[in-house]
Formats: sequence, C-alpha cells, structure tokens
Amino acid sequence: MKKSTVMMLGTVSSAIVLAACGGAEAGSKDQVVIYSNADDEAIEVMEATLDKKGYEGKYLIQSFGTSELGGKMMAEGKDIEADVVTMASYFIESAQKSQSMFVDLSSDLKPLDGGTTFALPILGNIGSIFINTDLLKQKGLPVPTSIKDLTDPAYKDLLSFPNILDSSTAWLLVQAIIKEYGEREGQQILADLIKNAGPHIESSGSGPIKKVKTGEVAVGFGLRIQAINAKKEGLPIDYIDPIEGNYTLTESVAVVDKEGDEALAREIAKVIATEARPDLLKQYPVALYEGEQVNEEFVPKYLKKWDTTLTVDLLEKHQAFFKEAQ
Repeated sequence: MKKSTVMMLGTVSSAIVLAACGGAEAGSKDQVVIYSNADDEAIEVMEATLDKKGYEGKYLIQSFGTSELGGKMMAEGKDIEADVVTMASYFIESAQKSQSMFVDLSSDLKPLDGGTTFALPILGNIGSIFINTDLLKQKGLPVPTSIKDLTDPAYKDLLSFPNILDSSTAWLLVQAIIKEYGEREGQQILADLIKNAGPHIESSGSGPIKKVKTGEVAVGFGLRIQAINAKKEGLPIDYIDPIEGNYTLTESVAVVDKEGDEALAREIAKVIATEARPDLLKQYPVALYEGEQVNEEFVPKYLKKWDTTLTVDLLEKHQAFFKEAQ
C-alpha cells in the first residue's frame, strides 16, 4: 500500500534521547523494533496508542514498502532485525509457511476469517473506482460503473491506478478483473487500462487519489476510504463501487521468534491489535472481528473476496499476468 522506500520514524538524535530516557538502545530487549508496511495514518494511530499505554521509548518503528518488507521477511526469516511486523496478511502467512519465523500470538479475539495462531489482523483495505466530478463533466465523460468501462479510449491519459509490481493496492484491481472476466478476456481489459493510463500508472497506492484530487486525471482506482475522506473534505470527488466487485486485503501484526526473548514484543503486538483497533477501524472501516460494526456509508455495494487463500505465490502469478498485459 506504500511506496517502496525505507523511512526511519524519528532521527538518530531522537533515538539517542529515547535511549537516555528509557535506558534502552535500539535493538536491545528493552526496545522493540517494529517493521511496518502500513500507511502513515495507521502508523500514527499505532504510535499514539502505544505512547498512551506507557510504551513510549520502548519501541522503534521503521516503515517499508510492501514488496521490500516482504522480500526481507522471505529472505531473512527469524534473522530479520524486527521483533514485531505489521504487514499484509498474505505475506505474513507465506513467510510463516516457508520460514516458521513467528511465535504464537493467540488471544481471546475472534477474527471473522477464523484467524491464525501466529498473527492478529489490525486493518482492512477495500478497492474502488473514484472520480473527479468537475473534470469528468468538463471532459464530457460518462460516469463509469465498472472497471471495464475504463477501457473506453475516451479515458485515454485521464486514468490512474497503481502498479501491482510495486503496490499491493493494485492487486485489488487485478483480482476483480481476473475473477469477473477470466484470464483471456481479463488480460485484454488490463492491456486497454494500461494503454489508457499511460504515464499515470503509480508506484504508490496513494498515487491515483492524489492525481484525481489535483485534477491531473479524471478517474482513478485505489482505496475506497481515500475517496470517502476526500469527498468529506469538500473536494469534487466521488467513489464508485465497480460491478466487478470491491475486493479486500487485510494487514496483520505478528511477533518474530527471538528464541524466548519476545515478552515485550508480545505486549506491544497485542496493544496494536486491541487498543489501537478502534481508531484503526475509524480510519480503515472494514470489520475484522466478531461484533465490530461500520457505518452504512462505508459498506461497499459489491464486497467480494478471492475464493482461495491469498499467498505470495498467487501474487507473483498475478504480477506475471500484469506484465504480459503491458
């Protein structure tokens, strides 16, 4: 969901101050290192919650792009520097299968999807189309109701969506295309979308909404909540649930096996999954646990889920599908 850059939250000097105040150095058992692919908004919620619960100075968050962090997990396994990982759930599950790198994190929480013993879901993302209503009218373009509508040459250079090679947000688009149209017709649809987007295929999942907000393009595909928030800000933005379906991806938290030295990491992971969850649910309004409710406006018309477990192998297959369409 994020661009593929690594960003340390906090400067070296601030880390030194935290160490001086808390008596811990980064990487020691008194300070938990968290690797995360989450959006900045989600990281802010996690930090605020952890600080409020008394963990200020006891953790350090490093932010990565999904593909970059996933690559580190699959390559390094238990040797990864992180004590805690918040990451796309399919990457966590695939890394556990291949590397057995996470410890038990079972709890009394009841995930709607049944959950696993080694990870707890923390947020969910939903894909949709969004439009700049002013620009659409100015260009005399029809309001699309489907992803296939966007293959119309009338949308040439006025469409933006993420690149699945860089951003998992794009996987929401590719899943919808393949499931609705099959691989043969779907690849032609994707090829036409790529042609219409031209230079507006983005490496970041947030790229399309930024271009739609500024009027650089008229239509985008990305996270539904981003368009909802932009509309609430009074911008000429609206969101459309494509008839092919609003597919979802979840992100989870897991604790890396550090040979018995995981007590503080477990505490922090469970705070993220429980105490931070109410605010994360507001920012990412997708119910993940039994009893959670979201406002009606946040419930998409065509909520769908891929009918098999999402894995890194499946992602790579769909990335190859994208490459062949280029």
